[in-house]
Amino acid sequence: MDELEIEGVFVGKPSLLGEQRGMPVRSAITKHRVTARQLALDELNLAGDDQADRTVHGGVDKAVYVYPAEHYDGWVADSFALEPGSVGENVSVRGADERTVRLGDVWEWGDALVEVCQPRTPCFKFALKAGRKDAIPAMIDSGRSGWYLRVLRPGTVPTSGRMRLVERDPASPTLAEVYLVYFANPGALGDRLPAYRALGERIVAAPALAAQFRAGILRKLMRLDGGHAA
Repeated sequence: MDELEIEGVFVGKPSLLGEQRGMPVRSAITKHRVTARQLALDELNLAGDDQADRTVHGGVDKAVYVYPAEHYDGWVADSFALEPGSVGENVSVRGADERTVRLGDVWEWGDALVEVCQPRTPCFKFALKAGRKDAIPAMIDSGRSGWYLRVLRPGTVPTSGRMRLVERDPASPTLAEVYLVYFANPGALGDRLPAYRALGERIVAAPALAAQFRAGILRKLMRLDGGHAA
């Protein structure tokens, strides 16, 4: 898996998504396919993209959201009316998923360099976009999360063609492993708890891991050390 095929690039600005408890909700989860052959990428965003609330979305560790196009077959099989672009991704790709992509993978995209730094955790805005309250647990349970990229070198990126893998540590955790540790309930693991702890320690030691995920996993490990299940 040295290349990812780009099926589409999507960008969007904040707009009214719906209501939550009677209050309007603004979000940029609704994206539109880019028809230009290329566009600029800086440390925070693709040109034409933005976030409504940068306290929880966007930033250097969430500059670009990548999602495997193959996952949509699973969503359709689960009776969700979703298609490429529907989960808020910036780039729809084929050729890899969370089981094969690793923390710290560096990809060349046009003349930009981007690094995998965390999987996506779904929020209530995804449920609003999908039109179903069970969208959040469905993403968590299936592991169809996609992943975020930080930008190591800004540049001009194509909206078709391929991303090329240029750097990988084969010992680095996969995104599926990160997701497992982040969402698992250690209290239900029984004799698998030592393996969980070891994997969690390996994940938090990964230099590329975003601070949000490192903090969340460290809290779980600290509770274990205090004798309390998460």
